Amino acid sequence: MRAMSEPRAETIQMSSEKTLAWLTLHSIAGLGNVAAKHLLCRFGDVANILAADVNDLMSVDGVRRDVAQRIVHREFAADPEQLAKELEGSDVRIVPYPDSRYPQILREIHDPPMLLYVKGKAIPNNLTFVAIVGSRNPTPYGLKAAERIAQGLARRGLGVVSGMARGIDSAAHWGCLGGRGVTIGVLGTGIDIPYPKSNQRLFGKILGQGAVISEFPLGTPPEPKNFPIRNRIISGLTKGVVVVEATMNSGSLITASLALEQGREVFAVPGSINSFKSTGCHFLIKQGAKLIEHPDDVLDELGLNFPHAPKLDTFTREPTPPLEERERSIYGLIGDDPLHIDEIARLVRFGPAETASILMRMELKGVVRQLPGKRFVR
Repeated sequence: MRAMSEPRAETIQMSSEKTLAWLTLHSIAGLGNVAAKHLLCRFGDVANILAADVNDLMSVDGVRRDVAQRIVHREFAADPEQLAKELEGSDVRIVPYPDSRYPQILREIHDPPMLLYVKGKAIPNNLTFVAIVGSRNPTPYGLKAAERIAQGLARRGLGVVSGMARGIDSAAHWGCLGGRGVTIGVLGTGIDIPYPKSNQRLFGKILGQGAVISEFPLGTPPEPKNFPIRNRIISGLTKGVVVVEATMNSGSLITASLALEQGREVFAVPGSINSFKSTGCHFLIKQGAKLIEHPDDVLDELGLNFPHAPKLDTFTREPTPPLEERERSIYGLIGDDPLHIDEIARLVRFGPAETASILMRMELKGVVRQLPGKRFVR
């Protein structure tokens, strides 16, 4: 019997025949990623796997009899020929595990996907990526922190990975795009079903500067069980994971746990002790996660902040427009924590109507933003 060894990376010429073979293997119900990796190590090529008999397949560690029989009898969870036709009419490509275009760092994890659906640019193997994840319902502070750190990492030559969810994920992607960096969105759906729909514009922007990937077949809906599964890819693509605003029940803590299992670094951005949305971050810090306040904190921990690396804070902001005296009084009170209009009026000792009028002018100037419930932040 041929000895088990890591399959040799090669650039696969994805002919229609080869594409169908990979989609066929990927569509076998019950075939997990670890067993698929073992099959590739044993047989060397997907065509050899599909040509093997039940006994040969069962000789491979992790391959059950029922799975071996499904491979031999071509019993699928989805129709691979239909998937191949859908791929032909799209700009989605598949990148199998042995392909040299497959991210090398992702091969290191215990259960790498046997197949990636990719849309956008090629994922550079020579680029260091950091993941930024967190709450889907963040505070303005969390959004600013995620965007600022992502843009700073991008300006320093790193890429950013996240899950394209609302909130912190979206802010991280936008920040990286603003820093002209490479960002990767990892979906928990089929790549033809961007989720959430409100991120369609972000999806398009990422394709121009990075890539969107998924291990799920085309047409896979946003099922809750799929998102924890995709989290191992988010951490697996990176050297470290930054958590911004996460509760103790957050999926971001799952990603942090997976990162530790994969030998990645875990970073956490501290929040207010009065904010329950940062309890997960504070827990991680107590457990030994690196507290970070700045992109350079990440580079220091990863050993990438060499003397020649830029030390400037490169987060770009529009200059604050000129403010009148009463506007400056209010601006000095408002920060990242939302402040109710009644509290603002009380502190500046203006009447309610006058305070509302001043805040409206400040909104038009773009220096404050109104949140639901008549609360304001910078």
